[in-house]
Amino acid sequence: MEIRGLVGVYTNPHHVMKYDDGEVRQQFSLCYNTRLVGGDLKFDEESTEFAWVSPDELESLPIHPSMRLRITHYLEHRKEPYLG
Repeated sequence: MEIRGLVGVYTNPHHVMKYDDGEVRQQFSLCYNTRLVGGDLKFDEESTEFAWVSPDELESLPIHPSMRLRITHYLEHRKEPYLG
């Protein structure tokens, strides 16, 4: 992937992740605007499924509100990154 810019820095003390192995932590992520330049999509230990979808299909998908916020910010093509 080619990084084109920063969409935002996301964290929320009310969004706590609990993993199957017992680990509990507050989420924190840096989200980038990127361009796909090659490679293959692959599962990892944090993925159960993935798919390429068009923006008009997003509303029907079960997406956590904090993840939906990141996608919305990306689709808005904001001039400044979100910090929050």
